[in-house]
Amino acid sequence: MKYTKLGRSNLTVSKICLGTMHFGERTAEKDAFDIMDRALELGINFFDTANVYGGRDHRGRTEEIIGRWFRQGGNRRDKVVLATKVYGTMRDPSIPNEENGISAYKVRKHCHDSLERLSTDHIDLYQVHHIDWRISAEEFWGTFERLVDKGDVIYVGTSNYPGWGLAKYQLQAWQRGFLGFVSEQTQYNLLNRIPELEVLPAAQHFGIGILAYMPLAGGLLTGTVRPEAGSRTSDVEREYELDLSQGTQFRQFSALCAEIGYKEHVVAIAWTLANPAISSAIVGVRTLAHLDGLEEAAGLELDPAVMEKLDEIFNINRGRPLRPGPAPHAYAW
Repeated sequence: MKYTKLGRSNLTVSKICLGTMHFGERTAEKDAFDIMDRALELGINFFDTANVYGGRDHRGRTEEIIGRWFRQGGNRRDKVVLATKVYGTMRDPSIPNEENGISAYKVRKHCHDSLERLSTDHIDLYQVHHIDWRISAEEFWGTFERLVDKGDVIYVGTSNYPGWGLAKYQLQAWQRGFLGFVSEQTQYNLLNRIPELEVLPAAQHFGIGILAYMPLAGGLLTGTVRPEAGSRTSDVEREYELDLSQGTQFRQFSALCAEIGYKEHVVAIAWTLANPAISSAIVGVRTLAHLDGLEEAAGLELDPAVMEKLDEIFNINRGRPLRPGPAPHAYAW
């Protein structure tokens, strides 16, 4: 496994991050345990989750599964750089202070609850799941500074932030003498290159490591010809307004991968990691078999001619919003 430093921090993380979104919803607990054990064997030391994962009616279940896995011992917790998120509602959103967003009141409660579910005394990387347009700099940074000072949180990151948001909040943090953000999660793959417009350049400039989620575009870049109805891949196919069975891009992509001797998912992840702004690629694993090839992808350096050919195949999407919409919301779901 290949490793890197996360942003301008001195924290070492694997180039592949284990995404746990399916745990408890599409992946049974025993299978999740096997996946996490195997991930450690492969050298994957970076696990990503969120307090809302686990299913619409079972929010928090994914964190609970990870917590029970930690409690098995074997220094599991010490071997993992653990990332989770805060922003969404965990109960009835009509309850005051439980709606989507960030407040000192809410973050304190949600952080405490995440620590309990995860069976740990600290969160290595606490990420704001979306930008909150209303919160003041004083409340935002005061809240996270207190969590860091207390030791509940080590580093702070973001997810789905626009480039201007990263710039604004990072400068505020530095003005307060605080480290600020060390990471930003953004959706980035061969089919969605919107972050190249401003998010990746802003992150690089401000020392923020990019964690690319959906590097396989929800399964669209795995060589699948016809996704199973109701699967995550079929959902993303609809979201991207694509048709795998009709798209010549996917056939050309598979042919190129066969020509250079690598599986489609290995090439897609290697392409994502080739961008110097990317610290790690988050791969959402649903089965043990989905771990196959990830170590290979982390170490694969694609030839410049192959990178150029991939640009040609997928250039139709380069620099174009995934779904037309007003700025700055086109960058995220």
